[in-house]
Amino acid sequence: MTPTNSKTNSPHQLAAIWRDRRIGIAIAVFVAVLFGILVALAMPRGPATNAGALFAMFGGLVAGLIAGLAMRSRWAMLLAPVAYWIVVEIAWLGVPGMTVDGVRVDNMYAIMALILGRGFHALLVLVPMILGASLGAYAARRLSGQENGKAGALVTIARWAPTALVSVLLIALAVVIVLPATTPAILGADGKPVPGSIAELTTVKLGGHDQAISIRGQDTSKPVLLYLAGGPGQSDLAMPRVLYGDLEKDFVVVCWDQRGTGKSYSSLDPASTLTFEQAVSDTIELTNYLRERFREDKIYLMGESYGTVLGVKAVQQRPDLYNAYIGSGQMVSIRETDRRLYYDLLDYANRTGDEQLSATMKAYGEPPYKDPYAGAIVATYYDKLGTPYTPPAKYTELKQASGIGPLNNLAGEYTLVEKVGTVRGLMDVYSIMYPQLQEIDLRKDANRLYVPVYILDAEYELPQRRDLATEWYNQLDAPQKRIITIHNAGHGAAMEGFEEFTRVMNETVLPETYPGR
Repeated sequence: MTPTNSKTNSPHQLAAIWRDRRIGIAIAVFVAVLFGILVALAMPRGPATNAGALFAMFGGLVAGLIAGLAMRSRWAMLLAPVAYWIVVEIAWLGVPGMTVDGVRVDNMYAIMALILGRGFHALLVLVPMILGASLGAYAARRLSGQENGKAGALVTIARWAPTALVSVLLIALAVVIVLPATTPAILGADGKPVPGSIAELTTVKLGGHDQAISIRGQDTSKPVLLYLAGGPGQSDLAMPRVLYGDLEKDFVVVCWDQRGTGKSYSSLDPASTLTFEQAVSDTIELTNYLRERFREDKIYLMGESYGTVLGVKAVQQRPDLYNAYIGSGQMVSIRETDRRLYYDLLDYANRTGDEQLSATMKAYGEPPYKDPYAGAIVATYYDKLGTPYTPPAKYTELKQASGIGPLNNLAGEYTLVEKVGTVRGLMDVYSIMYPQLQEIDLRKDANRLYVPVYILDAEYELPQRRDLATEWYNQLDAPQKRIITIHNAGHGAAMEGFEEFTRVMNETVLPETYPGR
């Protein structure tokens, strides 16, 4: 019997591949492309869930290992990731959203989109793939006899230290990814959970898509308040526990990560069905879920910013489901607000001699903006267009002490992947939904509602919003309506003025609208 020569007849049947380098290259490219197709089909925007992130990491590692084994060369560390990324970029050509659109670095928001979209995807897939290719190439060289493993200790340490470090970091990343999201229990004076209270993160299916909600209250028999976040695309899931502790005594407070936002980011696609009309339908469907679960004939609906438009449209369609509507940062016509902000900002640029700002705004053109980053740039000048003010100290202190971060996404209610998803969702959902909102004008579309209406009128709201809200309120026909000034607050009236808001809900809204109180 002729002995096996590992250089020519590998026991792993790789010798034929190694003899023709083209075969190895073809296999490496094929595996990387195949994995790229799988990821593009299963996760159109890249990993957006814990399971998706772990699959991406493991799949990238395996694809890299195969590529390295097939090529028997460290060039697999370059070729496989490049082949994979080409597939991803091609797939993203048909996917809308800032984090998957063409690469831009002309403003800080575009750079953020690049980091959180492509950068996060690359971290989860390309780094493991490169590691796998390195290990695969080394294993192939050992099997073929090219690597004898007799290098000195120092050489071995120097060679393997980077690989070991990357391996440890990836394992640590995987561990962090699987850490669960939680919301703290509602505790009594004795430090124990309040009997009969609820503090829950759960998922409900709305419009055929899984969407996350937070439910908190000291007594589940209390009336339900559903909070609609702004944006579109904002996630405020952690805000109730930070600011509304007193409100939770008299309400079951429900905060919803709407489709494509925060914990619901993975449900964004297909983007063709992410419409404002569907958002209204989802609101009504969630309302009915809450009515049934908590045995309430009606619930309260509160909107913040964009959520006010969504809320008005929901109560307009189904007034029979709601005790009352509460608007904070009331929007009326997004197009008209943007138009006024645009011209006021141009005026500011001219008054201050800021030629660059003037040129930037003129390049964007009059709203509605075609460039999704325009609105974000305008937002950085809000303090120049309104009356300067300092939010209440208690609001600032509570937010800082909570550690939830400026975008509320550092809270324990989100896993690591979801923390990234809160910002990705804000960018992607905004860019998809913004064009759909341009024809909505509540002065024309909703001048009569069949539920009690309470508008929180923030003392320092931008006039470009406040004037329109006042105009709409004055012409609004409703069974009962009140406009209530929230002092020392801006656009986020119910948040910055959370103490006044809580008093309004308990001392005005409940007595006037909740039967049997």
